[in-house]
Amino acid sequence: MPILPDIFAELHRLIDAARASSLLLRAIGGLAIRVKSGDAQTFFPREYRDLDFVVAENDRKRIEPFFQEMGYESNRQFNLLNGSKRQIYLDPNSERHVDIFVGKFEMCHKLPMNGRLEIDPVTVPLAELLLSKAQIVELNHKDALDMASLLLHNATGSTDDGRINLEYIAKLCGQDWGLYKTTSLSLQRVEEVVGGETLNLTPEQRSLILKRVSEIRQAFESMPKSLAWQMRDKVGTRVRWYEEVEEVAR
Repeated sequence: MPILPDIFAELHRLIDAARASSLLLRAIGGLAIRVKSGDAQTFFPREYRDLDFVVAENDRKRIEPFFQEMGYESNRQFNLLNGSKRQIYLDPNSERHVDIFVGKFEMCHKLPMNGRLEIDPVTVPLAELLLSKAQIVELNHKDALDMASLLLHNATGSTDDGRINLEYIAKLCGQDWGLYKTTSLSLQRVEEVVGGETLNLTPEQRSLILKRVSEIRQAFESMPKSLAWQMRDKVGTRVRWYEEVEEVAR
């Protein structure tokens, strides 16, 4: 069996090839968070098996020929049924797969990406990177650590210029009560993991993560809330506020 390329090298190979082909492709998920987290392995060691990307909606029909040219095979059944929103490609030499979200990131909640993919040359913006984990209803330990890693290594702010854009997060969550609710629960989970478990963090690093969680909560307190948001807030969790995500057979 051929040696599997280093996953970071493979991410950059695909991004560089897409750029050369004028295909707007950006990384999302755990590996993208690792790219934006400096020497994260010092604090949050983990393995990365797969690649996740978002591609611009108007490039949807170019995805399959691009990934075939890059040596991947299409998950034909899945792509036939879901290709307008999501596509999956397989490395024929390993169990590695590539998950492509088209136009938006859609799992438990929807994160629109139109007009956002041009901000960073490699990954989706930091706000969306954080929300791609925070939107998980049943946030596991690994995903909580991904959020903590991103918060440790990236300051919050009011723009996308190398910062986690609090104004944009507040804008999305102020329009979507469900996303707000799940994100709030995920932030609570991060607080529990960072504050209550033994991690390889100094007190200052631990405090910095919790400070940035608090800054997001403060943004939620002051954000404008739509009428639909306020009405949904009255219903609360008595009605399911998220989409149930099924495992994909690859």
